[in-house]
Amino acid sequence: MQISFSTGLSGLNAASTAINVIGNDLANLNTTGYKASELGFADLMSQHLGGSAANGDLGLGVGQATVNRVYTQGAIQATGGSTNGAIQGNGFFMTKDSQGTTFYTRDGSFTVSAAGQLQNTAGHSVQGWSAGANGVLDTSGPTGNLSVPIGATVGGTPTSTMSMSLNLNATPSGTSTPASFSTPVQAVDSLGAIHTLTAKFTNTAVNTWTYSVTIPTAEVSTAGAATVGTGTLVFNASGQLSSPAATAVPSLEVKGLVNGATDMAIAWNLYDPATAASNITQFTQASAVSQIVQNGFPAGNISSVSLQDGGLLMASCSNGQQLTVGKLAVATVNNPTSLHAVGGNELVATALTGTPVVGQSGTGSAGTVLAGSLEKSTVDIAAAFTSLLTFQRSYQANSRAITTDDQILQETIQLIHA
Repeated sequence: MQISFSTGLSGLNAASTAINVIGNDLANLNTTGYKASELGFADLMSQHLGGSAANGDLGLGVGQATVNRVYTQGAIQATGGSTNGAIQGNGFFMTKDSQGTTFYTRDGSFTVSAAGQLQNTAGHSVQGWSAGANGVLDTSGPTGNLSVPIGATVGGTPTSTMSMSLNLNATPSGTSTPASFSTPVQAVDSLGAIHTLTAKFTNTAVNTWTYSVTIPTAEVSTAGAATVGTGTLVFNASGQLSSPAATAVPSLEVKGLVNGATDMAIAWNLYDPATAASNITQFTQASAVSQIVQNGFPAGNISSVSLQDGGLLMASCSNGQQLTVGKLAVATVNNPTSLHAVGGNELVATALTGTPVVGQSGTGSAGTVLAGSLEKSTVDIAAAFTSLLTFQRSYQANSRAITTDDQILQETIQLIHA
């Protein structure tokens, strides 16, 4: 009789554990990156009642239920969050707390802290590789906390090439003063300062113009350095530039800047490098500039940061430039069911966990980081409710078995008293 009580009690315990697990899954129906659990049951050692081994065993109930997370892929939901990320495939994001404990998570709800650290919702620092001052990444080295220098000053890029798409009016001026046209051109020096050059074109003969490019005298140490380039442009009867030749690239020499910046030699592309078509024409239309292109950028400040597909962390600067500041690491674990959940959508390795392999998005067995997205919970509400009803019935059946055992025991006691 005692065996039947303990057998029914084991069934109650197992059903109660199962209901708790399913209830936890349902509670995390909307938890980002949550993985639904799988229950496992095993019968307890049987008691042999005698006779042959095949028909003499009496079961002693069900053992403690085992609970494992099932690491299937959750649906990817676009959020538009600039620092949100989801992993499509295997792997985990890595974070660390202030004590250096490493955590693993599928929740890519990252934000930038007041101190400029990329953190998850638990306040732990996201791990990856930080870029150098020139934006170059070294992913062969160890990972560390990803820092975002919001507000930091980024040096400018000095101008080395420039081009002007413009037309010079082919109609004679009809006066004793030669026709001329001027346009400003900006150039950036090695210190990120902007200098406004002035290009002046003067019609000296039919189809012939001279040019002179100058810089304000106050910006150079000697007045003679104010003229940074001169030359002659000759056009053919079709209004196309014929001299200098397409292979000739005039250089504008900016020297002796008073701010101490490095001397500049700016290559002036009179022709399109791809098509060899002249950028400067001479047609019977008003002289005008349609486009000026130069490759320099002034110094600026980092104003925002965003995550890109593949895990790249890009900073946007006030000068319109984008700078690589880091890259997220992805860790793959061969036996992820051995990881222990510690709350906050994070897990830690246990003694049974294999050595995680840390790598980049999309390399080896690591999944791909998708920017502006989050992974939804894998809990199937329909399947969870079905299982919940099943274990409710199981609990009721085991409680009925215990009630029946109690009634039989009472009848037996009555026999003794009778």
